[in-house]
Amino acid sequence: MPLYHKLGKIPPKRHTQFRKADGSLYSEQLFGTIGFDGMYSNLYHENRPTQVVRIQDQYSVAPKIAKANNLQSYRFRGFQVKPENDYLNSRKVVLTNSDCNIILAAPKESLRAYFYKNTDADELIFIHKGSGTLRTFMGNLEFSYGDYLLVPRGMIYQIDFDTEDNRLFIVESYRPIYTPKRYRNWFGQLLEHSPYCERDLRKPEKLETFNEKGEFLMKVKKQDEIIEMVYATHPFDVVGYDGYNYPYAFSIHDFEPITGRIHQPPPVHQTFETDAFVVCSFVPRIYDYHPDSIPAPYNHSNIDSDEVLYYVDGDFMSRNDIDAGHISLHPAGIPHGPHPGATERSIGQVKTDELAVMVDTFKPLKVTEEALKIADDTYYQSWLE
Repeated sequence: MPLYHKLGKIPPKRHTQFRKADGSLYSEQLFGTIGFDGMYSNLYHENRPTQVVRIQDQYSVAPKIAKANNLQSYRFRGFQVKPENDYLNSRKVVLTNSDCNIILAAPKESLRAYFYKNTDADELIFIHKGSGTLRTFMGNLEFSYGDYLLVPRGMIYQIDFDTEDNRLFIVESYRPIYTPKRYRNWFGQLLEHSPYCERDLRKPEKLETFNEKGEFLMKVKKQDEIIEMVYATHPFDVVGYDGYNYPYAFSIHDFEPITGRIHQPPPVHQTFETDAFVVCSFVPRIYDYHPDSIPAPYNHSNIDSDEVLYYVDGDFMSRNDIDAGHISLHPAGIPHGPHPGATERSIGQVKTDELAVMVDTFKPLKVTEEALKIADDTYYQSWLE
């Protein structure tokens, strides 16, 4: 997301002396991506961010694959994932490929006992239930129902939840997540026809700075393993930074739908993109207004991509027996479309109040053992007359 942001104290020129009141130097860190070619920020720490006291446990969190080559359409009942106290333990990978993990989580407790850093993947965290504060070494973001939180890889964070009733839909991406390039001009500014603009993107505020020494547990994710590292100084010791690489929030309720006289294809709902998958937001909108329009989507073949739809709220016109928290998986290679009766029901309807998040991947998704625990094995037969 090419949008400059500055928070806290920084020197007038980068890579120059920046001294504290006692004359000692702040420690500068380049927080960048894609070598030295991608988006980056320059951070200034009270202490060197490289001080590790010891490395403790190391254990696998690799998803257990149940179906590596899947051609079956599924419905997964997401709210059947049982809540767990610990934030990381609560995260259950339900679908996976070499580009991303699709995760459901129902954490009951705030993440405060340790710090977390994902060194491999950007995390797109959608808040289905709950509210609170994402706390990072680059500032805080308050969140609530309907928010996307974009957490860049390498970001050190904790999370405060306001209650125990939290439901998260998380896409963990091994490819950088950006705003769609077709929404941006060649300067990087979001265009007039974009369904959202820079005003809708919430940047970090309230930079918390702790100049503390001791032992601070950091859980680092690397290649499907968690490595416990003990740092010698508090990770949130940044006094200031500027640049383009930082966490931000965007509410699905701020997505302005693109509508037309006849049914619009899924790309009009696109919200984020990588070079391996896209994320779309389906929001309340006016239906197609041609006098002979059929608002229900036409049957279509996913020849090149798997389609995952996470149902958030409202009336899902094209599906029968779908509820909040359900996930539908329609794999590449076979057609899918509205359920029996949905096309006829849609004729004459003028609007929808549906809310959903869609992920279309260009590589096939593998179904995990966690997914089969909440699966409807008969969903693929639900199009029978």
